[in-house]
Amino acid sequence: MFALPTILEGDFIGVFTDIDDTLTTEGAITPDALQALAQLKAAGMHVIPITGRPVGWSEPFAAQWPVDAIVAENGAVALRREVEPRGGDTRIRKLYQQDSLTRQANYTRMQQVAARVLRGVPGTTLAQDSPGRETDIAIDHSEFTRLPQPAIDAALRIMRAEGMTATVSSIHVNGWYGSHNKLEGARWIVRTLFGRDLDAEKSRWVFVGDSTNDELMFDFFPTSVGVANIRRFEQQLVHKPLYVT
Repeated sequence: MFALPTILEGDFIGVFTDIDDTLTTEGAITPDALQALAQLKAAGMHVIPITGRPVGWSEPFAAQWPVDAIVAENGAVALRREVEPRGGDTRIRKLYQQDSLTRQANYTRMQQVAARVLRGVPGTTLAQDSPGRETDIAIDHSEFTRLPQPAIDAALRIMRAEGMTATVSSIHVNGWYGSHNKLEGARWIVRTLFGRDLDAEKSRWVFVGDSTNDELMFDFFPTSVGVANIRRFEQQLVHKPLYVT
């Protein structure tokens, strides 16, 4: 990982960014981070936060922030602000990778797995944003509690033994059913919103993240940036960001 230069040179058209502990500090977006998003948009860049946070948590930010969309729940759902043709009112449109029947079936299975984790791993609690989740489950490890690494590992083992995809963000252990992840979500939203092939132009995008659930993105994008707190996870990363702040 190299120190982030003052100027990144390249024919860039967009930025993907994680949210928690990347855009935010102590759980809130700071004025300078919000201003940076606005400056990117004003420069004609696509700006897409991509997060493990739930739909319900992400919706107000999709309505307020200067972004093209927010991809939530690790690539499963996108939230896009649209203007109504009549009257000019704005609304948030939800886009899903899975159909409604699949989501309903998976939701039931996921609650059963969550219950197994809570029973089997002492000290585990559901993330406080769980009521807003539609396509995954989340165990809090660093947002409002401090879960030791062996408990995090045990939660991951249970989720994966149940056939789930499971990852660790800077605050949560997330599990879901489906082949989506942050990278597949990025490919999907670029194709859906812009009709573009992300693989063909990945050198024209920048990704910014901070934890192990960003590793696929660090590996995929030639220009990737880890914020300073990536050091916490550095030893766990096989694929590290090119730059670090």
